[in-house]
Amino acid sequence: MNFPSKLIEGAVEELAKLPGIGRKTALRLALHLLKEESEETFQLAEALVKMRAEIKHCQQCHNISDTDICSICANPLRDRSLLCVVSDIRDVIAIENTAQYKGLYHVLGGVISPIEGIGPSDLHIDSLLGRLPNSEVKEIVLAISPTMEGDTTGFYLTRKLRDAQVRITTIARGVPVGGELEYTDEITLGRSIVERTNYGKV
Repeated sequence: MNFPSKLIEGAVEELAKLPGIGRKTALRLALHLLKEESEETFQLAEALVKMRAEIKHCQQCHNISDTDICSICANPLRDRSLLCVVSDIRDVIAIENTAQYKGLYHVLGGVISPIEGIGPSDLHIDSLLGRLPNSEVKEIVLAISPTMEGDTTGFYLTRKLRDAQVRITTIARGVPVGGELEYTDEITLGRSIVERTNYGKV
């Protein structure tokens, strides 16, 4: 791809490093920013720099936060008997958007993946175990993606939490609402059959 300006080329190269952004999309974004009022571009740049420089991670759950303790952990209305363990900050956002969960969270920061060189010591597992003594937690919900790495992480956690005197549950797995059985992968469909539930209130 030829560029009429080295400055445009530099901007495209940086934008193209973002996930899901190819060089054509990056060029379109760069040209859009160039057409906007200078103030709009400067505001975007300032917001990104400010985010990168000032963002924090909650000292309790490792969620992203503007303060040392995130708004979820600091909220006295949250159910402190429930602790949902997730692998990534994006999972917290996804679950919160359902408005169905009112407990607390713990972000592991990834999953165990020997292929990628990620072991238990690379995750926030020790801080999870450290939260339990003298806490109000009665149930730990493992909300980890059902991949091989996710299942490995879940199995490891259940072993580490074996003596924690808390109930350990996992999110339900099955066919998505609106999904067609013929297009559902065998593992998901198999789990749906094995973990079937009563129909309605029967």
